Amino acid sequence: MRPAVEFVTVLILTAGLSACRGDAVFVSLAEGVPPPTDVSYDWLDPITVRVSWQKPIGNFNYKYKLIGGGTDERWTDQTSLRNFTAELLTENMTTGNWKYLIRTVKTCDKGTYESPEVSIIIEFPVPRAEVHDIKCLITRKIGRNCSWIPGNQPLEFFYRTSGISNVNHFRACKLLHSGPTRNGCYLEDVGVADDICLLFKTQTGNSTSTFNIKPMIDPPELSVREGGDELELSWTPLEDFKTCIWEYNVCYNKCNHLVKCLHFTSKEMPMPVAYDNRCRYDFWYSVKTTIYYTPVFSDRSKVVSYGTNEPADETLTVVAIVLPIILSVCIFLSCYCFRRYSFVICPVIPDPSAIFKEMMMSGNKELKTTGTLYAPVPEAIESCRVDPVPKYMLKSSPAHARSEAFRPAGLALSAES
Repeated sequence: MRPAVEFVTVLILTAGLSACRGDAVFVSLAEGVPPPTDVSYDWLDPITVRVSWQKPIGNFNYKYKLIGGGTDERWTDQTSLRNFTAELLTENMTTGNWKYLIRTVKTCDKGTYESPEVSIIIEFPVPRAEVHDIKCLITRKIGRNCSWIPGNQPLEFFYRTSGISNVNHFRACKLLHSGPTRNGCYLEDVGVADDICLLFKTQTGNSTSTFNIKPMIDPPELSVREGGDELELSWTPLEDFKTCIWEYNVCYNKCNHLVKCLHFTSKEMPMPVAYDNRCRYDFWYSVKTTIYYTPVFSDRSKVVSYGTNEPADETLTVVAIVLPIILSVCIFLSCYCFRRYSFVICPVIPDPSAIFKEMMMSGNKELKTTGTLYAPVPEAIESCRVDPVPKYMLKSSPAHARSEAFRPAGLALSAES
């Protein structure tokens, strides 16, 4: 198949340079380096495409780059070949197709010259099949367990190891399994470090999807040990990856409040975390290999808890609530009493100037005061009446006789007279 080829003119020639002599053919740079011609492509298998072109007259090299498709869009190194082969996966296809740019390169003593770019659009042969949430889990007993959520049609599953040398070596799954929401396949003949390409297609073959899924592992078991005022976190090394350096992403809650997430490597274990024995700590984490090893990662782990939440000391809370209420009531009562009995607390004091003025106006008169003078309360006095006693009673009375006997003579005579 040979789709229409579009030319993008990008002239990079330097003025004043007119010619460059190759090994056998003289090339005129005044007309520019000739671009590749008759660019075409064909699919070698469902994920492998080969792009080729016709060689211009002369001795040239070529370079190319992929636009989009999850790449960094860098030009490749120069090559003398007139074709290249690439693996294109539908998981990286964002616009329904892929686009390559190709150019011719000529290097002379005076510099390097490049032709205008030639672009080619590569379309996938069939529509994409619907499949979701693909995972390939490394297991020690089986090898690798790949599972997925199917779309609205039954799917057939095939796989092969990535690489141009494995073109057309797709194998059908022999150990299929299914569950309520996910289907899967056990891959017995796949190594731990193998890079696997997956192919899903409908039974009629009119829809296909391709993926390159990085291997996953179950999250390793977390060990939490208390050491003084810290918790020490560590993980058991995986049997098949003992020589790898792992990156850990750990998040935790303290007393039901998210504190922070930490990042560190297996070289830094055990990882210390400040510990408060009044709180429960909830940890969850994920791991992955560093960039220097085969890419392997895990899903987020289940929550691992340590410690218990103790009831909070509410004394300060009670004091903070009750004390302002008591102070407010006391201030209110104080204001009320002051207003009610202000005449007692702060009596009216006579103006001294008024007193002196009254004294000057009245002379020796009794000064008038603004207040009430003290008046003593009269005491109750019992009345007494004395009646004279008749003489005959005095003479006949024994008490009178005794008093007469002791009376002096002069007093007695005066009394009789």
